[in-house]
Amino acid sequence: MDVVGSGQDALDWAAAAPYDLVILDVVLPGIDGLEVCASLRAAGFAAPVLMLTALDAVDDRVAGLDSGADDYLAKPFEMAELLARTRALRRRTGTDRTPVLAVHDLRLDPARLGVTRGGRSIRLTAREFALLELLARYPGQIFPQARLIQSLWDADFAAESNVVEVYIRSLRRKIDGGRRDGLIETVRGSGYRLRAEEP
Repeated sequence: MDVVGSGQDALDWAAAAPYDLVILDVVLPGIDGLEVCASLRAAGFAAPVLMLTALDAVDDRVAGLDSGADDYLAKPFEMAELLARTRALRRRTGTDRTPVLAVHDLRLDPARLGVTRGGRSIRLTAREFALLELLARYPGQIFPQARLIQSLWDADFAAESNVVEVYIRSLRRKIDGGRRDGLIETVRGSGYRLRAEEP
């Protein structure tokens, strides 16, 4: 899950990664949520969009749906209802059936938290799996340490924390196990990535 605080950031991040679902507030700095949603749809963004707003008049709901939103939830709301609506949207679009990820001889099954490499089963903690899954979804893409902390840990973790290095070291031990064809790479001064397959 990624969180951004402006309409322009929402457009930039949505263009950079294939998100399964967007929860979009109408009131955003700069570009508002209605314009963001319309721009996403014009660009071919197909994932479901759930619009949040304090404006609950019929005309406001119609404007949100006409901009391309799949559902509309007025504030204040109960968290249980928000979660139920996101589950319903994901069922409707089939995005809750996450496919198996394959990079080189590494296989990840997000539905079962299963990992194998070269047919060998590997046991990971939930946090290790989340980190490996993020890298495996975008092989070759460099993830700075700050981005990994933001995506996978609470904001309480300071940017200078060594939690990322600890988990990367553990993943290397379990995934690469001293093999010469190590998949998890450190890009000095930039971050970490999963080695992409040769074209």
